[in-house]
Amino acid sequence: MMKLAVVETKLLTREPGALFSLLIPLFILVVFGSSIQPGDTVLLPMALAIAVGMVGLYLLPTTLATYRERGILRRLSATPVRPGNLLVVQLILQLILAVTACGLLLAVAGTVLGAHLPTGVLSAVLVFLLGTASLFAIGLLIAALAPNGRAANGIGVLLYFPMAYLAGLMQPKDQMPAMVARIGEYTPLGAFGQSMREIWAGAAPSPLLLGVLAGYALVVSIAAAKFFRWE
Repeated sequence: MMKLAVVETKLLTREPGALFSLLIPLFILVVFGSSIQPGDTVLLPMALAIAVGMVGLYLLPTTLATYRERGILRRLSATPVRPGNLLVVQLILQLILAVTACGLLLAVAGTVLGAHLPTGVLSAVLVFLLGTASLFAIGLLIAALAPNGRAANGIGVLLYFPMAYLAGLMQPKDQMPAMVARIGEYTPLGAFGQSMREIWAGAAPSPLLLGVLAGYALVVSIAAAKFFRWE
């Protein structure tokens, strides 16, 4: 298991998508961060949601679908290293990547941009875990259904951009039709982003939105497990 983790870590560090998951949210934060007002409660939560969304909807499903396409999962089933171990290692590494991306955003925002950071650390951690779980579950479902890595990447793109729009990551929510903005709050990315914004504003995250995230994580994970195939 440890040797597998080391090998997968080396492969992940060479993956361009991993670098993009770190740099694109950081680029957005730095470009727009110079013009934000003190106490802003939108930009940094938005960047955090973008970072986790890129890992969960792009990198995770593309990696797993590519492994299945190349027969790696099938070959592992004939060795002492079970394919399930690879799945666990990949989930852990992708979680570490998401944590690293968010940590980098928080560090730059707090030290360079002087952005407002929340005091509700435990609430922020809870929302992060639930949001990451819901988006990773969707990534696993994409990997389960996509025939190959290219298709998984394409499906991730098709899901990400509508979800990002509905979540208010591409256009301010106050400039969106009220009904559309309301619907967007109940998407995984929207519930994640809105809960983060509430924490940044000094409020407690909505229990309803937390339930939405937990529901997505549970239901979609069950569907991914049902449809996932090793070859």
